[in-house]
Amino acid sequence: MKKFYDVQAEEEKKTRAWLVGLPLLENPSGLAELQGLIWTLGMEEAGQTILSRLDVQPAYGMGSGKAKEIRDAALLAQADCIIMDWELDPTKQRNWEKLCGVPVFDRQEVIIRIFASRAQTREAVLQVELARLEYSLPRLAHMYGDLARQRGGNYGAKGSGEKQLELDRRQTRLKIQQVKEELKKVRQNRATQRKRRQKIPLPALALCGYTNAGKSSLLNALTGSDALVENKLFATLDPLTRRMKCQESEILLTDTVGFISNLPHQLIDAFKSTLEEAALADALLIVLDSSDPNALEEAATVLKVLEQIGAGQKPRLVVLNKIDALESLGGEVSERLLVQLAALKERFPDALEASAKSGAGLDLIKRKISDIIKKCENA
Repeated sequence: MKKFYDVQAEEEKKTRAWLVGLPLLENPSGLAELQGLIWTLGMEEAGQTILSRLDVQPAYGMGSGKAKEIRDAALLAQADCIIMDWELDPTKQRNWEKLCGVPVFDRQEVIIRIFASRAQTREAVLQVELARLEYSLPRLAHMYGDLARQRGGNYGAKGSGEKQLELDRRQTRLKIQQVKEELKKVRQNRATQRKRRQKIPLPALALCGYTNAGKSSLLNALTGSDALVENKLFATLDPLTRRMKCQESEILLTDTVGFISNLPHQLIDAFKSTLEEAALADALLIVLDSSDPNALEEAATVLKVLEQIGAGQKPRLVVLNKIDALESLGGEVSERLLVQLAALKERFPDALEASAKSGAGLDLIKRKISDIIKKCENA
């Protein structure tokens, strides 16, 4: 008979994931971002493999020898799953799972799972469900590998697995259509709410930035609100609008979903209505994490997404957040981050240093916001 603490330890056991990363020439940040993603999902790292090169082979996306090497390392480390830091097409996913005998999935599925765990409002739940269904539709086949080899019926034209697969595909397509219809109604309600806000003669400013850059913390610091703040990726999925006093006037400040590199296209499509808050705002407040070693790459991702949603030419104010974190770091790490800070200032000459945590630079941000809004009103 198992003791209570043994059972409790089993219940608290985290899923162990073996991570596989792209060559450093293609992805200089390595697996740091994927590590943050699995940590947010509640997994732990069992180990990692960073490829020296990526051969485009039809079976695994790499040579069979390298694939077996990754399998052996993952099984030796008692990993529960293997996660690739790039998009894995359905055929290669099935081949990997047959080879390894454990679940194998990609970065896209990790992000979708995080979004599913974070969704709170009806719109976010529907958006994530739509993305999940569209992602899973071409991957249903790997569930019926054994059944498809079983012949049944008088004619034997199809295996029972194929019949079940067709039924599930049909049900998934029907569910996708139902979710789209329901999401359409929810988006109409959001559009109505937006029109009501537009009737209020207040300018609108959208907070944009990479996930976990501190946008929600900055929203709270500038408006005195109590938005959810967590040191995890994608803590905010739904836009949150608050009033902010800015010198002698007020503006509407909206926190939006964080960006990330290689965001699954299903999620970009699903969250278009959420991202519209940035596209329809009078100006943008772009928040960058100055203490993140990959801040320059993250800034490029943010600008790219803003271009994709039609907000690339909006008036903007760039804020280098978490400036207090640089002071708490010492030695070589601090020097490297200071070099990066100089590079960020060179890339964004008008950027403001600030800290939502300590309050440093907030008054200057408000003055600059007021100046931008006045220019927008006079344009």
